[in-house]
Amino acid sequence: MTAPCGRRAALMAVGPWRGLLVLFGLAGAAIHLAVVRPRQLTWGATADEVSRPLPGDDLVACPTFLATRAISVAAPPEEIWPWLVQVGVTRAGWYSYDLLDNLGRPSARRVVPELQNLAPGDVVPMSPDGRQGLRVHAMDPPRTMVWGTPGDTTWVWQLEPRPDGTTRVLTRIRSRIRLFPMSIAFSVLLEVADFWMIRKMLLNLRDRAEGRDDEDGIRSASMR
Repeated sequence: MTAPCGRRAALMAVGPWRGLLVLFGLAGAAIHLAVVRPRQLTWGATADEVSRPLPGDDLVACPTFLATRAISVAAPPEEIWPWLVQVGVTRAGWYSYDLLDNLGRPSARRVVPELQNLAPGDVVPMSPDGRQGLRVHAMDPPRTMVWGTPGDTTWVWQLEPRPDGTTRVLTRIRSRIRLFPMSIAFSVLLEVADFWMIRKMLLNLRDRAEGRDDEDGIRSASMR
């Protein structure tokens, strides 16, 4: 009898391990869903911040994606707000991974006066031509801003001042998947990239509002 060779031999060698590999894969997925994903969806937020209602929650009643994140910023809302109202592709960027979400153009490191006139009805652009984006639904400067489309997706920003002069910056995304290509693609993007992009954005928003230096994502208060 001749020994098996080539592709057949490789398949026979892997065969006994297939079940174990599948088991490890399922276990990894279960751990991610049970432990990692919940932490990603609530990064930086307290249990109270996650559970309590925010403005705009009623616009998407039964979301299939829900994430509440937060960060403390050593600045009052009035100094954080200008950085928020100027975000968007072709505007000040997203303070995140510019190569991915701002066509490689560096996000602004200063408040841009001509980008401060955002108002309800305006679109926060997410594409170069401005056709894709989130419409400003409501604003209460310098505390609350609600973007999105009722029944589909909302993105809320809430700035809450603290007695010590700091501010809690809360952000919440509520989205409901629809069975058409753009909605499905957006939902996939939320699941895959949302956490990393929002986390980076919050950290960079904090550093800009606090006046920290910013170079390649590495910051230090001592470098001011």
